[in-house]
Amino acid sequence: MKGHRQRLLLLMSALALATASCGHREEAAAEREPTIVKARVETVAMTPVEEVYEAVGTVRSRTTSILSAKIMGHVLAVLVREGDRVRPGQVLVQIDDREVQAQLRKAEAGWREAESAREEIERAIRAAESAREAARAHADLAAATFRRYEALFARHSVSAQEFDEARTRYQAAAAEAERAEEVLRSLRAKREQVLAKIEQARADLEAAHVALGHTRVTAPIAGLVTAKSVEVGMLVTPGMPLFTIEDETRYRLEVSVPESQIAAVRPGDSVLVEIDASRSAPLLGRVAEVVPAADPMSRSYMVKIDLPAEKATALRSGLYGKARFRIGQRRALTIPQTAVLNRGQLTSVYVVEDSGLARLRLITLGKSYGDRVEVLSGLTEGERIVAENPQVVREGNRVHP
Repeated sequence: MKGHRQRLLLLMSALALATASCGHREEAAAEREPTIVKARVETVAMTPVEEVYEAVGTVRSRTTSILSAKIMGHVLAVLVREGDRVRPGQVLVQIDDREVQAQLRKAEAGWREAESAREEIERAIRAAESAREAARAHADLAAATFRRYEALFARHSVSAQEFDEARTRYQAAAAEAERAEEVLRSLRAKREQVLAKIEQARADLEAAHVALGHTRVTAPIAGLVTAKSVEVGMLVTPGMPLFTIEDETRYRLEVSVPESQIAAVRPGDSVLVEIDASRSAPLLGRVAEVVPAADPMSRSYMVKIDLPAEKATALRSGLYGKARFRIGQRRALTIPQTAVLNRGQLTSVYVVEDSGLARLRLITLGKSYGDRVEVLSGLTEGERIVAENPQVVREGNRVHP
């Protein structure tokens, strides 16, 4: 009886063990069954991409005017400050003009004196011309009289005394006519000297007017005052900078391009430009100028890129910008930006195996090309990856496109 009970207990234990073992196998099988997720899958392939060189530079106004003093004097008034907008011809600085006014009055007096001398010499010339005509007439009469007396003297009709008197009168009249001609030539020469003095007086007068104009510094262009280095009471000297004015309607980006890349840059080329401070979409610029001489220190060339005029309100000189030059085309392994997972310093994608299971793989990325990015390592052509929403996928999930 006792042995029967032992056998019964052993049988019940075996059944319990078998039942437990079966349950574990079913749970393990359930755990091994992968979760199915739906996601867009893309086959990795080589695609043509634009080879781009990125250069950095600074935004400048296309037209910048640095105003400097042209005469020496103390500043009486400064009428604008940094940030003010000015129009052409607007007075910006008034310099003491008392000394220039005195020079102007002196020049005017010199011009009036020269004009008076010209009028006087003209009257003298007219009088001398009348005297010359009278002397010529008298000489002609004396010559005719002398010829008659000469004929009469040959016939012994007049005495030697009378003939000598006629000859003397003729010689005196001829000498007087010559003297009148010489006086006229002298007066005409003096007139040339007076005319030269008048020209000099006019030049002095014009110079005085110009100097007077220099006492009022005016804006040459419409624009924005970006720098001011003058204050009331300062003594300014010729060449001393006072203001910087920029045309705020037209800007350009000036970048340095190394000599190894400059052959691909041509005036007229379209260039994508990014201005970090504007926080706007990239601008489409145009290469306006390639400075032909390279910087001997950096071995780079200055390239000037005109920026769209309609974006000028968001631009200012000195802003940092980047320009992307197209320098060719090549084939590269690219994937969608939406396929990339960034976790800290690690970059990865989910690779879909032939069995449909997703496997996380670390990759190394290169340059971005719009909505795609180059893969430098970690993937090979022909592999399949999860192209969108990789955040919903887990390691070992079965991916259904």
